[in-house]
Amino acid sequence: MRMLNVGIIGSGNISNFHMKGYLELPNVKVIAVCDIDEKRAQAYAEKYNIPHVFTDYNEMLKLEELEAVSVTTWNNGHAPISIAALKAGKHVLCEKPLAMNAKEAQEMVDAAKESNKILMVGFVRRFEEKANLLKKAVEDGDLGDIYYAKTGYVRKWGNPGGWFADKKRSGGGPVIDLGVHVIDLVRYITGKPKPVSVTASTFHKLGMKPHMKGQGRYLSEDYNQDEPYNDVEDAATALIKFDNGMTLFFETSWVLNVKKPHNYVNLFGDKAGAQMEPELEFYEERNNYFTETKPLIETGSDQMNNIFNRQVSHFVDCILEGKPCRNPGEDGVEIMKILDAIYESAETGREVIIK
Repeated sequence: MRMLNVGIIGSGNISNFHMKGYLELPNVKVIAVCDIDEKRAQAYAEKYNIPHVFTDYNEMLKLEELEAVSVTTWNNGHAPISIAALKAGKHVLCEKPLAMNAKEAQEMVDAAKESNKILMVGFVRRFEEKANLLKKAVEDGDLGDIYYAKTGYVRKWGNPGGWFADKKRSGGGPVIDLGVHVIDLVRYITGKPKPVSVTASTFHKLGMKPHMKGQGRYLSEDYNQDEPYNDVEDAATALIKFDNGMTLFFETSWVLNVKKPHNYVNLFGDKAGAQMEPELEFYEERNNYFTETKPLIETGSDQMNNIFNRQVSHFVDCILEGKPCRNPGEDGVEIMKILDAIYESAETGREVIIK
């Protein structure tokens, strides 16, 4: 059994999900970790028994035995680090969003082609069982022509602060952090139609709300309670049109005066409709009655680990067995085009045509 030597670049919270995935595989060894915070990198290496520790990813990429890396840094590091890794002959699994914008994302794809290495984007929700069951139903024509879709990822008091709330490092707020997931899900499930236009609004009304009590929320490791900086949107909404005739309504928020957080993915076809959240259900007419059908899918509290483990395992299979990549970098470029258009439309107050 051939072993694959892997490195982790960026030892923040999300990297632990990648690491747990690699630890599940008998044919993978994580041999290096890199983080700009040396103490954190050292602690990470001790926790996971990683032999090589770096604070400069360029030095780490000089390891000849290193074959692949997970890039789990701030968003503004995704493109330069991934491109450097690809040029150094390493395969790359890069967390979402692929880059800060579509231009950077395309440069990453070009680097992957030039090096003949894999660039996989971390669209982890593509590995959910219910997402792929719904995708199969669409492919089989069970929903017919899907002409309308709705999706949202809505949090109540969820601004994580720190680098997430610093546009120079993150690229934006909930649109680029949460919206990237659900917009990609709709594209993935419906056959990856090309976006053609976007009309959007973003809102900057509520801010961090650091004084709020009674509401638990995730806070970035670099969040500064004394100086809670924030220059990204609280919430956003958009109408996205695709070349197959489908129109997608999208909304997202970190901070919104709403009763409770909720996620949803709804598809509407001329044969049937479907919702994916919180449980997968199909709606259709049978015997002159509207009916609801709910597949029995086993779910558990460890769902996050499960889908990350599947994603990491797939990345390894693509490298060692030559399997086609489910999440190619090109898909990341298409999503970045949509996110760029959302921000541009919100800023200009006009519809943006995507070329």
